[in-house]
Amino acid sequence: MLNKQQIRFCLDTMGEMFPDAHCELNHKNPFELVIAVALSAQCTDVLVNKVTASLFEKYKSPEDYLAVSLEELQNDIRSIGLYRNKAKNIRNLCQMLIEDYSGILPKDRDELTKFPGVGRKTANVVVSVAFGIPAIAVDTHVERVSKRLGFCRWKDSVLEVEKTLLKKVPKEEWSATHHRMIFFGRYHCKAQNPQCEICPLLEVCREGKKRMKGKEKVG
Repeated sequence: MLNKQQIRFCLDTMGEMFPDAHCELNHKNPFELVIAVALSAQCTDVLVNKVTASLFEKYKSPEDYLAVSLEELQNDIRSIGLYRNKAKNIRNLCQMLIEDYSGILPKDRDELTKFPGVGRKTANVVVSVAFGIPAIAVDTHVERVSKRLGFCRWKDSVLEVEKTLLKKVPKEEWSATHHRMIFFGRYHCKAQNPQCEICPLLEVCREGKKRMKGKEKVG
């Protein structure tokens, strides 16, 4: 596990590598963001953005999603994985938003997780990006980077990873760290073929050191 000084080094270095890290899901308001994040499960942001480019032109409000049949909505997002289930969740989310929240998306994370298709990760993204509330959403990139570097233990659950990060990262840096870890994992410390050879964090990365030693033995 990394000590406080090593964690600070990692946070500063990722900040230098990706100073402009941000949410890459295109959206104009909190409602569009929650739809985009819900669609992004097991799917790339690039593909989601291709779909939402036309989706958000057609559907401007929760009422719009309910004005068409489930089959029509499914067809509009067909190129996205799990589109049938996601279409159903979107319609149910919109129904609940209208009936229980007067069409206004709540800012509270616990309230957000009550919506169909909105888990803790999605809720954290929405409160952080849409409402500016400090949060760390643990997606596959954040989990992978946290475990490879040694912020947390390999056996930790996603919730345990989040709790550990919230303790070890200053609150005012939660949201920025979330985006920087995503960029670091998406573009540098990739699931396959991480760029350990040129990684500025190699000296403190337990996984990177193992990988490099393995390559030395092979060589």
